[in-house]
Amino acid sequence: MPLDSESRWRLVRAKKAKGAQPDSNEVVVRPAVEADLPQCAEIYNYYIRNSVVTFDEDVMSIEQWREKFAWIQSLGMPFLVAKSGGGQTLGFAYVAPWRQKSAFKRTVEDSIYLRPAAIGKRVGTKLLAELIDQAKAAGAREIVAVISDQGAESSIALHEHFGFKHQGHLGKVGFKFGRWLGTVLMQKSL
Repeated sequence: MPLDSESRWRLVRAKKAKGAQPDSNEVVVRPAVEADLPQCAEIYNYYIRNSVVTFDEDVMSIEQWREKFAWIQSLGMPFLVAKSGGGQTLGFAYVAPWRQKSAFKRTVEDSIYLRPAAIGKRVGTKLLAELIDQAKAAGAREIVAVISDQGAESSIALHEHFGFKHQGHLGKVGFKFGRWLGTVLMQKSL
């Protein structure tokens, strides 16, 4: 009989308390380390090449990922990975400053990307839950999500599930793959 969500989390916590290793189907969310960056780059570069959920158009090198990772760490902000029991990176999430002006220093923007095979398996839910907790612990007071208005319905639903509120829509602010794209702005107070 399948376990409900709460029963599964109780089992996971009990295994962790006993020092048990995760099984191959278990998803573990933990802080990223530099060795995780090649798989994070692989996941993100897939979305750059194949979707409009990111407005980046040029794939990012490992060196660019190292710089981004070091910058986020220097700010004391969370950068997380979701790993399968077999060690594959299923997804990643981080927060970074929403804007560069000092008055915005307690407002962050979240980013969450999943390996396509991990979509629909609650990996994003686990990542965002932990990301919110860690962002709050790091001093963030507001989290902003800037989500493509095309092809990212599951991301909008995920953020709604965690209490993010719609704050607006910016139409035609990006141009990728020969079409104009907008963004949905969402916000959560911590």
